Amino acid sequence: MGETELSIILLSARVAFTAILCALVPAFAVAWLLARREFPGKGVVQALVTLPLVLPPVVTGYGLLILFGSKGPLGQLFENLFGISFAFRWTGAALAAGVMAFPLLVRPIRLSLEAMDQGFGEAARTLGASRLTVFFTVTLPLALPGVIAGAVLGFAKALGEFGATITFVSNIPGETQTLSLAIYALLQSPSGDAAALRLIAIAVALALAAIVASEYLARRLTTGGRA
Repeated sequence: MGETELSIILLSARVAFTAILCALVPAFAVAWLLARREFPGKGVVQALVTLPLVLPPVVTGYGLLILFGSKGPLGQLFENLFGISFAFRWTGAALAAGVMAFPLLVRPIRLSLEAMDQGFGEAARTLGASRLTVFFTVTLPLALPGVIAGAVLGFAKALGEFGATITFVSNIPGETQTLSLAIYALLQSPSGDAAALRLIAIAVALALAAIVASEYLARRLTTGGRA
């Protein structure tokens, strides 16, 4: 593996890790809301959460460009308040990856929360535990298999994100050129087939490893640590 290929993999991992790290808490909050609360417009919220999975990724990327670009309202807000710029930066690639992976985070967490026996939390409340204590000692541990599964699958999705990323932040080597974008660029070059095949093999290996790890961790947590 060459130095260029290694830098592409490290950048892709950085983008994917940042995307999942930033999306995990909002995803848990949305999953909890959908699993535990009934409210007007719940179906609309569910549809909006699922939208990135069914929209063409280019449409999602263009929407991000309009909202979070250098002249977009949210882009200017983040720039002025936090000094964070998304346009044509690796941070924009992380944002695009997080948005595309968001539905894959929400669904397993929601299913885990819906399958949970709420009697455990109610029993803890009757014994004097606060809502915060119940969340960290009962709800979160029981939902952990769904959280782990969603995070790992979301990471794999973020690692392979292409359409929204290239539309939003372009394909800039060393800045926004993640694994899938690098493969695309190499396939456009007559002499890039060998390097593209190496990156494809790495992408397949990482995706398979993520799926196996997700299943293994979820099984371990569900069975109380028994293999």
